[in-house]
Amino acid sequence: MYNYKCLNPIAKVGLNGFTKDYKAVDNVDEADGILVRSANMQEMEFSDKLLAIARAGAGVNNIPLSRCAEQGIVVFNTPGANANGVKEMVLAAMLLASRDIIGGTEWVKANAGDPEIAKLTEKSKKKFAGTEIFGKKLGIIGLGAIGVRVANAARQLGMEVYGYDPYLSIDAAWRLSSDVKHVTDVNDIYSKCDIITIHVPALDSTKGMINRDAIAKMKKGVIIINLARDILCNEADVLAGINAGKIRKYVTDFPNPTIAGHDGCIVIPHLGASTEESEDNCAVKAVLELKDYLENGNINNSVNYPNCDMGICDGPRIAIFHKNVANMIGQFTTVFGEAGMNISDMTNKSKGDYAYTLVDLESKITDEIVEKLSKISGVIRVRVVRQDV
Repeated sequence: MYNYKCLNPIAKVGLNGFTKDYKAVDNVDEADGILVRSANMQEMEFSDKLLAIARAGAGVNNIPLSRCAEQGIVVFNTPGANANGVKEMVLAAMLLASRDIIGGTEWVKANAGDPEIAKLTEKSKKKFAGTEIFGKKLGIIGLGAIGVRVANAARQLGMEVYGYDPYLSIDAAWRLSSDVKHVTDVNDIYSKCDIITIHVPALDSTKGMINRDAIAKMKKGVIIINLARDILCNEADVLAGINAGKIRKYVTDFPNPTIAGHDGCIVIPHLGASTEESEDNCAVKAVLELKDYLENGNINNSVNYPNCDMGICDGPRIAIFHKNVANMIGQFTTVFGEAGMNISDMTNKSKGDYAYTLVDLESKITDEIVEKLSKISGVIRVRVVRQDV
């Protein structure tokens, strides 16, 4: 029996994926796995029982990743599960910024009581005239699950699309329209594009990437869309660009006192992935990842440990979390060899400072074996995934 705890409401369609072998608990210290969306876990203390955290969404800045890695707690996210919802919001953002739809509807609301509103509309509508997106140059920074969808949709709308991603995956490249111009210098995006949208993770290397220097390279009247993370843009520099007439509109999904209500800013209340479909997709994917790890020891879509998959576990299997240093595998096999245990399958994967080893054995895993493995320098955690032969 596995226990799980939901720190936020998780879509029922996802929770329905749990079998009778899973039980929801109220006390987080009793949980083998945690499901979370936006709850802040940075200051939480984790019990020794906790094995994994599954984030029903892509961003994981609410989870202490390094601390979890040091405790052998796998953190999953669900990349791509909400990609279509965010893609559609990007398309909406382009239209809202290009056509003054918001200004026009606000004018209608303000003049709703005027019996001559129909006539007045014809005289006033020129104040809200905009531009079309057809034929415009769209620059996409980050060609992951969302960026690729935006690029392909924009091509269908007749836009000229430029994409920048120095880490473009093979899978993303296959899905990307051949009409998208893949540039190798982000400055080409800044200098050539009428609309720029950002789809990169929040890292030290990306924090404040849209700043005064980047804006200086952009075309006059550029539209900037940031539905990824607020810290990717230096908003003081963005406001200066708006006030100087360099930036036509800034569209973001992250309200804060700096930009809320500011002229030239369209601020959406974090609705990018807030669709029934996205929430369902994220919940289903998070539950599947958590179940596969708890039952089989497989890791897929982890942000703090490497992906590692040995399929369905049908016999004794042990998982070893350890530092990514030399001679660890040799020490593990020595322990098994001295105990006369035959290894039927084994895989080892690493990610940065951490590594993960899965071992299938042909005999029962004793407490003595677990203790010997745990005492090896560099080992973080040893978990018996399945015991019975």
